[in-house]
Amino acid sequence: MTKNRFGRLFVSAIIGMCLVLSTSDIGLAAEPIKLGVAGAHSGDLASYGIPSIRAAELVAEDINASGGVLGRKVVLLTEDDVCKPEVATNTATKLLSQGVHVVLGHICSGATKAALGIYKDSKIIAMSPSATNPALTQSGDYPNFFRTIASDDAQARLNVDFALDVLKLKKIAIIHDKGDYGKGFAGFAKKFLEESGRAEVVLFEGVTPGAVDYSAVVQKIKHLKAEAVIFGGYHPEASKIVSQMRKKRMKTIFISDDGVKDDTFIKVAGKYAEGVYASGPKDTSKNPMNIAAVEAHKMKYGSDPGAFFTNAYAATLALLNAIEKAGTTDYDGVRKALRTAWVETPIGKIRFDERGDAIGAGFSVYQVQNGVYVELK
Repeated sequence: MTKNRFGRLFVSAIIGMCLVLSTSDIGLAAEPIKLGVAGAHSGDLASYGIPSIRAAELVAEDINASGGVLGRKVVLLTEDDVCKPEVATNTATKLLSQGVHVVLGHICSGATKAALGIYKDSKIIAMSPSATNPALTQSGDYPNFFRTIASDDAQARLNVDFALDVLKLKKIAIIHDKGDYGKGFAGFAKKFLEESGRAEVVLFEGVTPGAVDYSAVVQKIKHLKAEAVIFGGYHPEASKIVSQMRKKRMKTIFISDDGVKDDTFIKVAGKYAEGVYASGPKDTSKNPMNIAAVEAHKMKYGSDPGAFFTNAYAATLALLNAIEKAGTTDYDGVRKALRTAWVETPIGKIRFDERGDAIGAGFSVYQVQNGVYVELK
């Protein structure tokens, strides 16, 4: 038996234990359970969305091989929103027209927010592996929303504490991409820094996503002699800003969020990525389910999984487990099960609080060292 084969079977065994599948009346001829998978499946941010599709595929294949959920086959309905809110509304509408029961996604906070109202009106539960904007759960506007990642206020608190307590910084520039996610994260960082009274925020400014040249804001950072930049946004902008800073021989520390904690950032920024700090989901790579899931990915797709793969894998398991526990795909039953039933996942044993945030999920700070992100203990 090869190592990969062992991993594949190990995933199946664990899932079988966690979901307690109904095997007494399995024909898989009943109406399938339709799992929507929505997110950026193309474009600059596809590296965030493709791993979710693959996570859902792997879980569904294993569960179907074990008899399905409630004796029903799990089928995936994938729709691309390219992480754009104006596209996400159409994505949500398409999934509803196909009779989706639950949705894994969306990926970006702005797109998620745009789609959630549509799902709510139709009593469809959506669970994101990566949408971290606090208001998505804390506003109370979306009782149909859950996520397997901690929110931006927790992430911003971690980064600010790291800047103050570990790096001992006193002058910090904060920039963002003006989006729900990036600006939200940056706003919390500014708030926490100012409340601390221990460091000065010398700049708080938005940049335009997709621009070729960020030299204007880079020059401001240099002129203000900021010791560090805290950036809220995604890797395409971060890689350009860091590269332009380093080409000007600026040694200003760069700290960012999980939108930058992605190997694509390192590939694009190249040598200029070295030393960058970014927060991201806690490293659970030693979790046996995580190991098995990664092995299964390597065997099927021939590569390591990308960003948010384990969070998406966990979300898929949580959704299907809740349907199993509830004995139905009905909205109220599944919501209750998500909040009461613990489930073992690659990110640990989780369930969800009243707001929809996963209990048991958290962030760590990473640094690019010798071309890879390394979790700092």
